Amino acid sequence: MIGASREALAAGRENLESLTDNTSVDSAKLAEELAAVTALLDREVSLRRVLTDPSRSGQDKAQLVSSLLSGQVSGETVDLVSGLVRSRWSGSRDLVDAAEELAAYAEIIAAEKAGSLDDVEDELFRFGRVVAGSHELRSALTEPKAGVAEKTALIKKLLGGRANPGTVRLVTSLVTNPRGRSLEQGLESYSKLAAARRDRVVALVTAAVPLSDRQKERLAAALGGLYGRQVHLNIDIDPEVVGGVRVQIGDEIIDGTVSSRLEGARQALEG
Repeated sequence: MIGASREALAAGRENLESLTDNTSVDSAKLAEELAAVTALLDREVSLRRVLTDPSRSGQDKAQLVSSLLSGQVSGETVDLVSGLVRSRWSGSRDLVDAAEELAAYAEIIAAEKAGSLDDVEDELFRFGRVVAGSHELRSALTEPKAGVAEKTALIKKLLGGRANPGTVRLVTSLVTNPRGRSLEQGLESYSKLAAARRDRVVALVTAAVPLSDRQKERLAAALGGLYGRQVHLNIDIDPEVVGGVRVQIGDEIIDGTVSSRLEGARQALEG
């Protein structure tokens, strides 16, 4: 998002955080209702155009939201969506994207409140690696002709009873309503939301063998000192790296693997 839409999303996130600071607010229910609003806005093109029309006053648009949603969702959800439509948006699709992001963010907050955010982050990462390693599974989850019920049942079979309920809900939402995103892009966006919630960055660490707890602590501490923020490690095991580790944070890569050094030596000899 750019310009006005970025500012509107930031304001919506602040409103969500303030609202969920109240311990009586059910963040998981809020996430479910925001997901339903996202589906409504995604489906009803004329409605989202009206709600982002700059010629209409914010109050008029908020009243329209209230008339449509009151009695269908909680007052907290009505207030959040009303706040969104009072803001200015660069495009009508941005409103849908914002509602979707806030739904996922509310799910992240629910996991944090339950003390299970670390589990959810790790499960989302492992699920992504499993999908990346199975063309058949990825095809089944992304097949456009497969119905919502079929995909939901497959996710329940894969994760039900094995993963945190929040993980299951996030993956189900992504798979059944990708809205143009790839599975990988959606999982990465969830990871970024979780990291943003705790003001930390996520490092993808590739190693030949599993790291010990002590090694993880030392690596996280070293990266934290380098980036000035807490670092969460997602660890991928790849025997082909031979030894050492490869760290990727965003677009930055720190490659200390033996395979990388051997490749560098080979290129130097060929040069």
